Amino acid sequence: MTESEAIRLFKCLSDKSRLQILKSLAIEDMYVERLAERLGITAPTVSFHLKKLADAGAVTSYKSQYYMMYSLKKDVFRTSILDILQEESDEARLQAQRDAEYRQKVIDAFFEYGKLKSIPAQRKKERIVLEVIAQAFEYDHVYTEREVNIIIADFHDDFCTIRRDMIGEQLLDRDSKGYWRVKL
Repeated sequence: MTESEAIRLFKCLSDKSRLQILKSLAIEDMYVERLAERLGITAPTVSFHLKKLADAGAVTSYKSQYYMMYSLKKDVFRTSILDILQEESDEARLQAQRDAEYRQKVIDAFFEYGKLKSIPAQRKKERIVLEVIAQAFEYDHVYTEREVNIIIADFHDDFCTIRRDMIGEQLLDRDSKGYWRVKL
């Protein structure tokens, strides 16, 4: 189910009459007049709601003798909300572009000629800055504390804070042998 289909379905489900129609159709297929009698609303109102439900993909219709019968599309309701949330958003590309622009804006604001002007106070901005610094470290290479300090000092004088924060953000890890860059 696409994001726009889910939105259309959820909008339909937010109406009490439509929900009652769906509950009735879950029991058995029905025609407009039967639904109107059962729910105590007029046939034109039921037709209006059925049109909305059909447009949302919640019901389907078929001809049976003289009547147009409506039935619930049960497979639509077997889709879990988690499946809908995990579906790629229609705006995923736009969101990724906004993220990249924000990231570049932070980098431009805090770096000048490859040097870190100041350590950001906001955690999300600091994370971006630390990721830039982490690129100076190679994967699968164990560094001594002195080597780590020298690399970080190329970016900023407060190498102790940055080293500690890089470990805290799990960009670097350490043990008794030394430091290494963590693979994300």
